Amino acid sequence: MSRPAPFSIRFSEDERQQLESQAGSMPLASYIKSVVLADEAPKYRKRSKSPVVEQQLLAEVLARLGATRSASNLNQIAKAINQGTLYVDEELAADLNQACAEVAWMRATLMQALGIKS
Repeated sequence: MSRPAPFSIRFSEDERQQLESQAGSMPLASYIKSVVLADEAPKYRKRSKSPVVEQQLLAEVLARLGATRSASNLNQIAKAINQGTLYVDEELAADLNQACAEVAWMRATLMQALGIKS
């Protein structure tokens, strides 16, 4: 079943600003539908709020963790150990595997704190 073509309407800058002000955190299209269709308008998610300082810091940590490729590098070392292509003693192997697990935990915890689904 195909969807109908979108409906387009033009507003002056003042009209658009007024609508955006009235819509608040609601997406503009949703607000317009709610006014035009009243109770029949579909319900939409609200825009997410700007992140608070803690979330911004968490996001920065997560971004840096991703940029360093530490998790990938640790995983490659652990894989080489498991395949036997890199000689290390049992203690180093356990330390590297533990480091991989800790990085995975940090990533999952940061994503959960930010509300990001993997």
